[in-house]
Amino acid sequence: MTATTTPLAALFAPEAIAVVGASRTPGKLGAALARSLSGFSGRLALVNGRDETMYPSLAAATAEGPVDLAMICVPARACPGVLAEAAAAGVGAAVICGGGFAEAGGPGIGLQERLVQTVRDTGIRLLGPNTSGFLAPPRGLTASFVPGVASVEAGRVAVVAASGGVNHALAFLLAEAGHGVSLAVGLGNGVDVTAPEVLAHLATDPATGAVALHIESVADGRALVEAVAALVPHKPVVALVVGRNDVGEFAASHTGALATSWRTTRAALAQAGAVLVDDERELVDAVGALSVIRAAPAADPGVGVVTAQAGPGLLLLDDLRGRRARVPGLTAATQDALSTLLPPLTFQRNPVDTGRPGPEFGAVLSAVAGDPEVAVVAGYALHEPDAVDLAAAVKEGRVPGVPVVLGVGGTGLDVLRCRAELIAAGVAVAKDPHGVAAAIAAVLADARGRARPAGLPAPVELAVTAGPLDEDQAKALLDTLGIATMPRRACADRAAAHAALAEIGGPVAVKLLDATVLHKTEIGGVRLGIRNAAELDAALDALEAAGAVRFLVERMAPHGIDLVLGARRDPVFGPIVLVGLGGTTAEALADVTVRLAPLTAAEAALMPAELVGHALLEGWRGGPTLDPTALGEVVARLGGALDGAPDLAEIEVNPLRLTDAGLVALDSVVLHREADDAHPHP
Repeated sequence: MTATTTPLAALFAPEAIAVVGASRTPGKLGAALARSLSGFSGRLALVNGRDETMYPSLAAATAEGPVDLAMICVPARACPGVLAEAAAAGVGAAVICGGGFAEAGGPGIGLQERLVQTVRDTGIRLLGPNTSGFLAPPRGLTASFVPGVASVEAGRVAVVAASGGVNHALAFLLAEAGHGVSLAVGLGNGVDVTAPEVLAHLATDPATGAVALHIESVADGRALVEAVAALVPHKPVVALVVGRNDVGEFAASHTGALATSWRTTRAALAQAGAVLVDDERELVDAVGALSVIRAAPAADPGVGVVTAQAGPGLLLLDDLRGRRARVPGLTAATQDALSTLLPPLTFQRNPVDTGRPGPEFGAVLSAVAGDPEVAVVAGYALHEPDAVDLAAAVKEGRVPGVPVVLGVGGTGLDVLRCRAELIAAGVAVAKDPHGVAAAIAAVLADARGRARPAGLPAPVELAVTAGPLDEDQAKALLDTLGIATMPRRACADRAAAHAALAEIGGPVAVKLLDATVLHKTEIGGVRLGIRNAAELDAALDALEAAGAVRFLVERMAPHGIDLVLGARRDPVFGPIVLVGLGGTTAEALADVTVRLAPLTAAEAALMPAELVGHALLEGWRGGPTLDPTALGEVVARLGGALDGAPDLAEIEVNPLRLTDAGLVALDSVVLHREADDAHPHP
């Protein structure tokens, strides 16, 4: 199947376009769109019942031949009628650029609902409303009212943006960087055509080599994830998710508070194989590079660094290491080869400093790229044509299968030509060391994502008691999942508590046991380190004063590092799991990592390495060392349990303590779903 036969062909590959509300008055939307489309090679029909030089209606325009796409440029209140007219005339797709719909509130909500109903009733496809349109330079199609957008040249990068303004901003940045675009789409309110559908369209578009994805909100999380996962094996996706500084609504659990929509969306996209970036300029560097090069799948690919100037090289190396890129030492054989090419005072172990760009630059690149530990080469050189033809040297020095990202510093037309020549030859380029690092990080993330362990999650069957669960019942559930807990006894009265202390032996923790109390420490419902009967009586007195009727007596756990582990149902993405540093650290720093569930134990085992504080889990100062495989099994079981139990809303283990003997759950909360929401996530 080619791109022209996809369900969105009428929208993005039309043979005939009508501009409804076209105008000859400068400054009007209809005039701007008519001007933008004047270079369209197909049939262009201008529709305006008040202008005798134009078609009086869509019906009149279609009477002389079919129309694939209607660009609707009329006030919001008239749009539902025009859309219905377009559908009745057999038009396959429409774009509504104007605003005044749900984003404006009030009457606009009703107008948007009428658009949705027309789409449902007729099958016409609708982009927008509230969008600045799209552009497809390879087709000479500029369906946008933004001035200057027609100057954006064709390229290998597609843009799928929530915002029409961001769509055009990215298109301009890509053009400025020498990449151009294959298709750039602003979704606007997205009442019909959504990001997953556009991604599916791009999967069969031969003009597209990589996709820049801009996300503001997600309506159907699983559809987005499936679309990205289906596209990534063929074309890389780089995602910029807005909302890092969102403040989440109050949640009953730490898991709910930490798993914000921004964090969950990014985690879901990464799990599907997308590369994540933090701003629009890194997005351009990353997707521009991936439209030109792609490294082989690898769990931890190594980077060879070659610089013709020491200062920029240090900036590049520092940036790469800050992004957790592996910059391995070069083998003795590689260093021997370099020693024949470079003066002895230059650094040759990785990074490799050539001193300045010279005739040997290509041979140096070749030697570094040939090292068995190097999967991708990051380079930087100022453009010095009197010293070396940089493009020729790089092309000569490339090693098949080892992609290169080269920063070319300088200004002027000669520098632009050099960068363009390199891109055309299959070498990714950037303007500065930061851009090189961003591009390399994207290439590495893409390679790691495609090397993720395959396999299906193991099914988890779980029998759950109806109604709220107290801590003892929650831990019994963990016991059935094979998640270790400390010896404990649920006690109906003081006498049972004393018997439990005698049986278990001190020191013990004594807790209020009540399914309705989620945060016991906040009301004085926990007493620790109880060793004898007198201390137990004092603890029970305090707990009864806090309202306790029943008690949990539990052996104290060894010292260790506390984690938080949770599984919950995200309203957009469905079941998710979260791992982070526990206690107040988790709340203050939000050092957590998230995955969609169910997931394999191998995938879950990758999570702890993503924590900023992961060094604490690796024997920090003589402390316990985490076995990622063991944690992966625990996380996978918890995620599978939630996925397989539609009546459950959340399972939290906080803290999950890492001890010298392994992982042990010290507290747990299990929440049921509300009655009207207790059904599987679609």
